[in-house]
Amino acid sequence: MKIIVGYVPTPEGQLALTRAIVEAQAHQAELLVINASHGDRYVDPHFAAEGQLDQIRRELDDSGISYEIRQPVRGMDAADELARAARNEEDVEMVVIGLRHRSAVGKFLLGSTSQQILLHAPCPVLAVKT
Repeated sequence: MKIIVGYVPTPEGQLALTRAIVEAQAHQAELLVINASHGDRYVDPHFAAEGQLDQIRRELDDSGISYEIRQPVRGMDAADELARAARNEEDVEMVVIGLRHRSAVGKFLLGSTSQQILLHAPCPVLAVKT
C-alpha cells in the first residue's frame, strides 16, 4: 500500500506531509513524497532546497515509516506529476495535498493546482487546510 503526498516548502505543504505521515502510520503504508518543479525556471520557490529535504528526511526517519522522496524536473506542473505518480505506482491508496485560501477570481485567472489534482487523480485525495 502506498500514499503519495504533494510537498511544497510552505505551511500548507508541511501540513500535508504531517497528515500523510499519520495516514501512512495508520495504514502501514509506504509514503511517496513528490516535490515537483516546472523545470522551466531557474529558481522555483516550490522546489525544496537540500536543507529542507534533510529536515523532511529526519521527520520521516523519526516516524518509522518506509518512504521515498522524488523531485521530478520534467516541465510538468505539480498536478500532472502527482496524477502521473498515482496512475503509475502500484497500490496507491490516496494522494494527500495541502490547500491554501484563494479567492474565486484568483482561481479563475491562475487556475488551481489543487483543483486539477482533485479532478485528475485516479484515487481518493485527502486535502488538508491550515
